[in-house]
Amino acid sequence: MRNLLGVMQGRLLPKFKGRYQAHPVGYWQDEFPIAKSLGLDCIEFILDYNDFEKNPLISETGTTEIQKAIEETGVKVVSICADYFMEAPFHSGDPIVVKNSQKVLSTLLKYGSEIGVNDIVIPCVDQSSLRSDSDKKIFYENILPLVKEAELLNINLSLETDLAPRDFLDVIKMFNSTSVTVNYDIGNSASLGFDPTQEFEIYGLHITDIHIKDRKLGSGSVELGTGDAQFSKVLTQIDKLNYSGPLIMQAYRDDEGLEIFKRQLEWVRRKFVGKIN
Repeated sequence: MRNLLGVMQGRLLPKFKGRYQAHPVGYWQDEFPIAKSLGLDCIEFILDYNDFEKNPLISETGTTEIQKAIEETGVKVVSICADYFMEAPFHSGDPIVVKNSQKVLSTLLKYGSEIGVNDIVIPCVDQSSLRSDSDKKIFYENILPLVKEAELLNINLSLETDLAPRDFLDVIKMFNSTSVTVNYDIGNSASLGFDPTQEFEIYGLHITDIHIKDRKLGSGSVELGTGDAQFSKVLTQIDKLNYSGPLIMQAYRDDEGLEIFKRQLEWVRRKFVGKIN
């Protein structure tokens, strides 16, 4: 069975307000027919902290509009990258921030279930990194009530962290829930100097969403195939696991977006032959 091949929202469109990664407020609909024309299966939607109230993911009207785009093009939305929680993490020291984040995630779960979402990615990197045991404990306590909601709706809360593999597994095990899973970012792992073979051996069974990206060690994104990501090792591990989740292209972009994406899409189709269409 082949994996769904998708794109991180906005990668096929000009940048929104010059931002590298953002939900394209007002023109997000334009991406669906482009994705269809490229033979992509899905788009991983983004929920930003800025302008989050304008995002169609958090209202009945908005999700109806998303569902219409899905039906017209056949391009699915099976995952959400909830960048909102980078700015408003669940282990924040501000109880108001935490309460609002809990409400936002509950809303995402509700409306996400209506459009066929399987994974909501919770980023715990950069400013939202789980830097201490205290961070991990607070994160666990504050997100646990939402884990119960996720279980009922059969949606994964897919954590993205910059933790070493065994530390990452320890966080996953805290929840004792099949609904708390791993988002594996190929480029981020390369930047951190992690070995894909070790990562997959330690927590591979928990991976439900994979981001295709390339980065140099200790540096930023570069075009696929030009960085330090060990794609051959990753592909070997995907095979061993019989991974069945989506492969989401979160590849390097420029201001315009589309032509550089097409070039990298060709690279992915050559490299991931047999995994995708």
